[in-house]
Amino acid sequence: MPPQLLSKPYFRVLNASTLQNQFTAPSLGPSLASSGRSQFSSNSRTKTRKGQNPYAIAQARQRKAANLSRQAVLKKERASSAYGEPVLGNPTPFIESLMSKRSGDSATLTSTSASPQESKKATDFQSASPQAPDLNHYLTSTEFQAALERSKHLTEPVVNKQSHLSDPQANEEARLAHEEAHRNAQQAMSRIIQLENGSNKDRTRVNIQRCIHTFGRHVTDSLLESKPPAAIDPSAPQYPARPARAGPDTGSSEVQAAILTTKIQVLAQQIAKYGHKDKHNKRNLRVLVHRRQRLLNYLRRKERGGPRWQNLMSNLGLTDSSWKGEISL
Repeated sequence: MPPQLLSKPYFRVLNASTLQNQFTAPSLGPSLASSGRSQFSSNSRTKTRKGQNPYAIAQARQRKAANLSRQAVLKKERASSAYGEPVLGNPTPFIESLMSKRSGDSATLTSTSASPQESKKATDFQSASPQAPDLNHYLTSTEFQAALERSKHLTEPVVNKQSHLSDPQANEEARLAHEEAHRNAQQAMSRIIQLENGSNKDRTRVNIQRCIHTFGRHVTDSLLESKPPAAIDPSAPQYPARPARAGPDTGSSEVQAAILTTKIQVLAQQIAKYGHKDKHNKRNLRVLVHRRQRLLNYLRRKERGGPRWQNLMSNLGLTDSSWKGEISL
């Protein structure tokens, strides 16, 4: 009599791999591959649940908000302290005139934000310097007015000296027509050469010319005192006197620092408005700020904190944070 089996029979489909391996035995439990897949899927589900934990997300947002609020408080304290802001500095009449739409407007130099003494000092210093181009196309207001007067004189109608041969009414009509034509031409030329209608590149070029005519040594040599004398070494060699300067000064440290300040102001203003993702111009701003820092360090060491250094820092509104220590943007 055949023996009876206590367990139920297990029928398994024989595939090619089972037939090829003669030592393979049928198993009643799950395979290793299926168990690995199930374990991996459970781990992935666990990781997903960890990333979507609402309590952890709320805590991360709370830490970020606290960090941002602390950064805002520190930024406000640094700007209000005597150390100052390293990039833009303090507003001055000269800087406000550079950033205004009409750079040549003399009324912007005496702004209400500055004290009366600073406004008077800036106005006197500006009037003593040669007149820089304040209009587009390399023109000044004086040249424009002179050209208008000359053109009006050349185009005015000729009146017959013999009164009995001329018609007074026709002469009056010709004079009125000439004045109307001259007025229209003056308005058209004013629109063409105004900086308001120019590009940002034109305004930057005019501001650079103003920096040259304001801080150039061909102007400041006759207005500012010389730097404090250094200790005289009797054994030092005697050098000949420097020759007189020819032409405007475009390469001194104070002129280059003023030009860099103009570019920094324009670039910082554009980044604050539209360039929160502009990485290239952020790097350009960082490079300009550090280049100005090196120039200011050299100028302070060379001038020994003399009148040139004080005049530059006061007119540009720069503080110790613009040249001292590390500047991180």
